[in-house]
Amino acid sequence: MRRPATRTTVMAGLMGALLLVLKETLAVLPGEPVTPLILLYTLEFPAATPWAIGVFVVLQFVLYGFGLWSWMYLYIWFLLFFLVRGLRKMDSAVGWAVVSAAYGLAFGALCTPVYLVTMGPLAAFTWWVAGLPTDLIHCAGNFVITLVVYRPLRRALHAIRVRL
Repeated sequence: MRRPATRTTVMAGLMGALLLVLKETLAVLPGEPVTPLILLYTLEFPAATPWAIGVFVVLQFVLYGFGLWSWMYLYIWFLLFFLVRGLRKMDSAVGWAVVSAAYGLAFGALCTPVYLVTMGPLAAFTWWVAGLPTDLIHCAGNFVITLVVYRPLRRALHAIRVRL
C-alpha cells in the first residue's frame, strides 16, 4: 500500500527540482518555464503538484535566501495550482497559453499584497506599476512557451503517469 505514496513523494521531489533547474537555466528567455510546468504538472499529477511547488519554493529560499519576495512564493504558485484545478477540463493549447499569459501579466499584481502589508498602499501600487514592463514580457513569453510546449509535454507527462 505504500507504493503510491512513495511514487508521489519521489515524483514531487523530481518535479520541484526540475522547476528550479529549468527556471535557472532558461532565465535568459522572456517569460519563464515555471508557469507552464506547474500548469502541466497540475493537469497530469494533481496529487504531487502542491508538494512539487513546496520543493521548488524551499530550493528557491536555499538558493536566494529570504526577503520580501519569499512571502510571495509562499502563495503565488499555489494560486496557479488552484486556478488550473478549476479549469482542468479545458484541453486547448491556445486556451492554456492564454491562461499562462494572463498569469504572467497578473504576476506583479498578485505579489502586491506583501508590499501592501509591509510598506503601505502607495509603495504597493508603485512597485506594481514599476514592474508592468516585466509583467508584459512575462505575459508574452508565457503565451509562446505554453503554446509551444503544451501538447508535447502533456503527452509526455501523461505517458509517465500511465506507466507509474
